[in-house]
Amino acid sequence: MKRGVKPQPIGEVLSGVLEDAGVLRQFERLGVLEAWPELVGERVADVTHARSVEDTTLVVEVRSSAWLMELDMMKGDFLQRVNQHAPETPMDRIVFVLAETE
Repeated sequence: MKRGVKPQPIGEVLSGVLEDAGVLRQFERLGVLEAWPELVGERVADVTHARSVEDTTLVVEVRSSAWLMELDMMKGDFLQRVNQHAPETPMDRIVFVLAETE
C-alpha cells in the first residue's frame, strides 16, 4: 500500500472500476430484474419473469400468449414504474416474450 493513501470502501472501488470500464450504468440497470415482482405486483409477477436487460431494454418472459397480449397493452405503465424505481438509469422500452416451455 502506498504511503498516505487511505483504504477505500470496496463499493467505491468497484463503482470506480465499473465506471472506468464503461459498464456502471448497465450494471445499475440490472437491479430492475430483482425489483420486478415488487414493481408489478404479485398477480403479474406470478406469470412473468424479468429475464434480462439489453442496453436500455428490459426483456420479460410471460407464461402464456393471452397474458402476453394483456401485458403488452399495459407496457407503458410498467415502463413508468421501472423508471420511477431507478430514474438515474432509465429504460427506453420493455419487450414481453413468450416463455419457453420444457
